[in-house]
Amino acid sequence: MNSAGHSEATARRGLELTPFRGLRYDPDRVGSLAAVTSPPYDVVVRPDGLHHLQSADPHNIVRLILPQATTPTARNEQAADTLRRWLSEGVLTTDAEPGLYVYEQRDGDGMLQRGIIGALRVSDPSEGVVLPHEDVMPHVVADRAALMRATSANLEPLLLTYRGNGSTSSAIEVVERVAGHPPLLATTTEDGFSHRLWSITDPADLARIQSDLAQHQALIADGHHRWATYRRLRTEHTSPSPWDYGLVLLVDTARYPLRVRAIHRLLHGLPVADALSALDGLFRIRHLPVPLPEALDALADAACAGNAFLLAGDGSFHLIDRPAPDLLARTIPADRPAAWRTLDATVLHATLLDHVWHIPEDDPSRIAYIHDTAATVEKAERDGGTAVLMHPVREEVVRDLARQGVTMPRKSTSFGPKPASGLVLRALDL
Repeated sequence: MNSAGHSEATARRGLELTPFRGLRYDPDRVGSLAAVTSPPYDVVVRPDGLHHLQSADPHNIVRLILPQATTPTARNEQAADTLRRWLSEGVLTTDAEPGLYVYEQRDGDGMLQRGIIGALRVSDPSEGVVLPHEDVMPHVVADRAALMRATSANLEPLLLTYRGNGSTSSAIEVVERVAGHPPLLATTTEDGFSHRLWSITDPADLARIQSDLAQHQALIADGHHRWATYRRLRTEHTSPSPWDYGLVLLVDTARYPLRVRAIHRLLHGLPVADALSALDGLFRIRHLPVPLPEALDALADAACAGNAFLLAGDGSFHLIDRPAPDLLARTIPADRPAAWRTLDATVLHATLLDHVWHIPEDDPSRIAYIHDTAATVEKAERDGGTAVLMHPVREEVVRDLARQGVTMPRKSTSFGPKPASGLVLRALDL
């Protein structure tokens, strides 16, 4: 093989998932496993959800992923001190031997998701192995990097997807065979999801999984900021080092399709009346005197025909759609694929936020990104701001854009179910 061919083969070496010694709660030292878990750090609706989780158990994982203190430095030092204390007290213990972990989530509606948790080799987008599909906010990456430096740990797994061969793949065969055995842990969280975890330590099984995954690339479904953090921290350490790898959950969506939901926006300091008046003549505006579920149905119908959004915060819902073509022509960059130019998130950020409402997308004092639809509306009504409710984009659109190297506007999608934080951690200095 010539040198060019060799370089191409190296660049396409695929996913490299390695075993690690998982750090897990000792169930005898905590009230319950459910009480110490949390949604991912960016899904916790603060402050209500944070306070609720903190009071659920003194050892809840939010004390590590969302430490509370007066300054960023103090917050990170507090998280590091808490982690050291829990280790010394035996609240968190390290598994005896390295392994990969099968993780299962079920809900009462028949949703079943299984994937593999491991330490994945960190790669750059140019390698085409892990595909990002959204931009990141630098201040969030800096915040997560400081926390990981202080704790020397990956505190929660990212959610990545890949497209395998369904039930015929070697990795899925191992996953489903292992899931037939008694788990290491099982718990049901208050959202109704049951969670189970198994370890895979058999060398033959590990080899089969690694060989299978080496043929695939992955899409970041949830965790763009943490993946960017992994990449930043890798450059700060001489390779080889534990920082060459980051904690992930890999799900084969050919076998276990994920749900794709929207992430909504809460605009601080912009009353609904002002938001609507700025849209006069630019969008069609319809007042919807109906409950939230019916308003979301109307949004879904409108989204089939083009860009559409729901505004809320004044006790009612307002459907805005049919943007003026000349407005889009003036505000949407023309140097991107048509699939990107027509995304709701693109129109929201390039047209509405930048051009009409003049709200910086990375200023947390002006805008918040919230996954829960009802919570977004409630906060807007309580604070006098505007909730912008989005309709979700399809996974195939996300994956196609990512393969083209085109990133979507930040916080464009919410894939789920997301892994619960607190079931297995990875310490980098053990």
